[in-house]
Amino acid sequence: MIPLGLHSLEAFMQQGPYVGYSYSYPHKTSYRTFEEPRLLEKVWGNEKQDSLFLYVHIPFCEVRCGFCNLFTFSQPNEDLPTRYLQTLRRQAESVRNQLPNAKFSQLAIGGGTPSFLDADQLSHLFETLNEALEMDGSRLPVSFEVSPSTIDGQKLKKLRDFGVDRVSMGLQSLNARDVSALGRPQKQIDVDRALDLLGEADFPTLNLDLIYGAEQQTLESWTESVVETVRIRPEEIYLYPLYVRPLTGLAKIHRSASEQRTILYRAARDLLLSSGYEQVSMRMFQLRRPSAKPSQEYSCQRDGMIGLGCGARSYTSDSHYGSSYAVKQVSILRLINDYVLQSTSQMMSAHHGIELDLQEQKRRYIILSLLLVEGLDCIAYSLKFGRPPQLDFPELQELNDLELAVTSEGRIQLTAKGIEWSDAIGPWLYSEEVRLRMAEFAWID
Repeated sequence: MIPLGLHSLEAFMQQGPYVGYSYSYPHKTSYRTFEEPRLLEKVWGNEKQDSLFLYVHIPFCEVRCGFCNLFTFSQPNEDLPTRYLQTLRRQAESVRNQLPNAKFSQLAIGGGTPSFLDADQLSHLFETLNEALEMDGSRLPVSFEVSPSTIDGQKLKKLRDFGVDRVSMGLQSLNARDVSALGRPQKQIDVDRALDLLGEADFPTLNLDLIYGAEQQTLESWTESVVETVRIRPEEIYLYPLYVRPLTGLAKIHRSASEQRTILYRAARDLLLSSGYEQVSMRMFQLRRPSAKPSQEYSCQRDGMIGLGCGARSYTSDSHYGSSYAVKQVSILRLINDYVLQSTSQMMSAHHGIELDLQEQKRRYIILSLLLVEGLDCIAYSLKFGRPPQLDFPELQELNDLELAVTSEGRIQLTAKGIEWSDAIGPWLYSEEVRLRMAEFAWID
């Protein structure tokens, strides 16, 4: 829970460095049902559509991990994924009909676990993207999420044939005890097989995810996992601190995240930096290798995103929308079934989301920029909004006062200490209205 009324960063930091992950803003729990449905052609009517991000959500997994609060349903009945993909096709066609001039510069397929789909279902998905949205995966960056137990050579060939050039796989840990403490039924034999298959497929970018802070995890076991991951030499490594979220498996058995997270983070960060990786954010580290298909200048601060599928969100400059959010399996299944039963006319409108006034748009820009190592470009901000961020948000000075950031040559950049405190700095910058909406969120679980 992000507290209300704490405006001083110094006071906010008394909670510690792990308040919440600000991968987007506003948070999905601040969304509400609109009073009236909003036609997509009107929602997007005044938006630039020449460089959009397309996100496709596949809300199915083989098993639900104990730490997971993502919108995903494990072990669906045999026909649900097929029915889901049929609905996804109708939704894609509806989007194309209403936004005939939309052009996409990036594509990400996530979940859930998209590789849960069988080979024929993957073909159906890629045909939808090709035919309904005229997407050529060979001409733009395409990212696809997999898990160790759900990939095989045939599926990976489907990905390569479509043009996927980045595969992301969650390992979480290579230590059996730590994996168990995360509530993840992962077998090392599946991990080894998956890594062999990915090595043979030779995607331009392989990303591997690790999680730190599991109960009884030691510095030694964590370091061993990081060292073994570095030996694989993936192009990207993400380090995620464990959060024990409400309604997840770990929350049910009253486990709490380890307070050693800062120690574990520092050890992994230093190891990665000394192993040829550069830090992009608190979580992301990458080797200095050029991408096979460079991004067509998409920027999350500047450009919009269209989400397809139940659990996906879409972003315009002044409106965010998507399906309702849930964590418990019974509630997620109900929302997926509602999605599958949608009429085409229902798909033409946004029903659930949040409006962003100018001040919220500014906050979003600052949060999404500041939490990257490259920092906030004050000149770009001024060109977009007409005045420097320091005038709009004088509280940013507190970052410098606490040695969490430095301001130089028109850019505010977090220091190493500031990057370490990203999960407090992001929530600290949330508006009071968004915090209140999050606190009042009516969980349908």
